[in-house]
Amino acid sequence: MISRYTLPEMAELFSDQSRYETWVRVEILASEAQVRLGRVPGEAVEDMRRAPVPLPSRVAEIEKERDHEVLSFLAAYCEEIPEASARWVHLGMTSYDLVDTSLGLTLARATDLLTAAARRLRRVLVDKAFEHWDTVMVGRTHGVHAEPTTFGHKLGGYAFAVERSLKRLAAAREAIAVGTISGSVGTYGLIDPFVEEYVCEALGLGVEPSPSQVVARDRHAQLLQAVAALGACVEQIALELRLLQRTELREVEEQRSSAYQGSSAMPHKRNPTTSERLCGLARLLRGYANMSLENVALWHERDLAHQSVERVILPDSLSVAYFQATKMADLLESLTVHPDRMRAHIDQTDGLVYSSSVLAELLSDGVEREEAYRSVQAAANHTIATGDHFGDSLAKGGIDLGGLKPERFLVNHDVIRNRLEKLRELED
Repeated sequence: MISRYTLPEMAELFSDQSRYETWVRVEILASEAQVRLGRVPGEAVEDMRRAPVPLPSRVAEIEKERDHEVLSFLAAYCEEIPEASARWVHLGMTSYDLVDTSLGLTLARATDLLTAAARRLRRVLVDKAFEHWDTVMVGRTHGVHAEPTTFGHKLGGYAFAVERSLKRLAAAREAIAVGTISGSVGTYGLIDPFVEEYVCEALGLGVEPSPSQVVARDRHAQLLQAVAALGACVEQIALELRLLQRTELREVEEQRSSAYQGSSAMPHKRNPTTSERLCGLARLLRGYANMSLENVALWHERDLAHQSVERVILPDSLSVAYFQATKMADLLESLTVHPDRMRAHIDQTDGLVYSSSVLAELLSDGVEREEAYRSVQAAANHTIATGDHFGDSLAKGGIDLGGLKPERFLVNHDVIRNRLEKLRELED
């Protein structure tokens, strides 16, 4: 992922140097297990521990001759290990024992970072929801005024969406945090299963129960589906903020620094660029999720078709999602809200938002439903055509609007607030 959308802590996890550090850790743990089995001398492991992690530049240099990253890594690593000890490195293992076990650890750590960012986003949404629980605004369906709601209610819905994403991430983390050290085609033909158990336990990983030389790729697909779902949740919030920032509404605004310039030609512009950017990144995540499904089916016990794709989609997906969740939390924390404009827009349609309440009262008074609906609809159409207030249009038909206010629609609103309180308790 380009640096513009990558935060340093996630970038570090997927750096070449970090990958080789993890590979060295796996090789040393595997050799420790071999020592316990009596297959490798203890002094050889001591020499392995003293050897530095190979530099990516050195691995790349050797790879020009060998055209195989793992073999090039092992050659670079063994350059600093005495020959008598170097011969025991990677004993009984195949390349993807090293690659997939290390990848499982890296993806688990990256998912932990993303989960922390998503939890922060959930917390910000809950806090903002309570802050604006009574900030009345018009609810819109199909982009058209419907009935009154509150800005806090809207944010509360997004908080629950992020909570669902957190549950999906937790399940995906469990699925992805596995390794395998089972040798060629996964039969443990040249390596004792104890090595796998020892290494994976030390790394906090589960074990692929029936390896085919590689970890099953449906695990990676599950992770990227969960990541894409979180990205879609962020997009949903970002899209709503974009819509509410339109000139005609301006109910909320992204905070801008004094250095902000919205247009090279129009100095007055205050564009919702952060929200737009977060919406765009969600499209990437959906694309990556689809690619991960393409990687599930491999030839026989394994092929290499998935590898080139994974080098792009795994670090990019986690990096993009982490950036998204972090920046959305930042945006919401500093968001400017205009309650006065929200309240004013309720009255923009001259009382039409109260049509359902009037209909309900007529039904309660015993008026037949079709008659009541047609009467209220006729008054609404008159208001739309003439600009007369809805109350006046109703009065011409002998119906009293009754001084309705937005709060009429919020009498049972606290049942949702009580549910949100339980979500807040998760942070305590």
